[in-house]
Amino acid sequence: MPQKYIVILVFLLLAVSIIFLSFKSSPIHFTDNTNKNQYKNYLALGDSYTIGQSVPYNQNFPSQLVQQLLQQSIKINEPEIIGRTGFTTNDLLQTIQNNHPLLKKYDVVTLLIGVNNQFQGLSIEQYKIEYNDLLQKAIGFAGSNKGVIVLSIPDYSVTAFAQQSNKKQIHNQINAFNIAQKQIALANNVVFIDITEISRKGKSQPNLQAYDGLHPSAEQYQLWVQAMLPSVLQVLQ
Repeated sequence: MPQKYIVILVFLLLAVSIIFLSFKSSPIHFTDNTNKNQYKNYLALGDSYTIGQSVPYNQNFPSQLVQQLLQQSIKINEPEIIGRTGFTTNDLLQTIQNNHPLLKKYDVVTLLIGVNNQFQGLSIEQYKIEYNDLLQKAIGFAGSNKGVIVLSIPDYSVTAFAQQSNKKQIHNQINAFNIAQKQIALANNVVFIDITEISRKGKSQPNLQAYDGLHPSAEQYQLWVQAMLPSVLQVLQ
């Protein structure tokens, strides 16, 4: 192959790589549902657990939740998702401030955030402040605390990723963050759903872990949805 064609090919491959990486690193905002006013609207706030890292988009928990609601004859749009792999509470706050959700009000809002605070060694005291701020924003998006559902932080100490780490320490720290989160949720009369125990089943059920050895599989997300569904139906019906 002539050298000039090799140079052109390398340039094209670099361009495609840059475009791909730019897409992967962007906060996620999905379908604009503003023209479907007769349908319910759902906003999901979070991190890699919300966007569904390592599973197809239609298998993340917000998408599976919408699929279940449609089967229950609930007219609801695709979820709008704001999150990114690696997000801490502060990252999510900054993203919401810089990239406001598409709609002014949502019928249901879910919030799942905190694992990266623990992973990065950030303090629980700072987490409490920022989590409360996020919860107030979620309540504002829903119009009341009745439309908000918060999910506990999964325990990644049971995953293949953590096998060379201090699993007991991770386990205990996740518990501490979840206690803080639950206290804030209950103080604001917001529904708290414990999915941490579901995530711990991954220790004996490898099918509940995605291929990356860290994140939940579609099967585990399905279990989360089953745990959430009664509360979500109560909000929407």
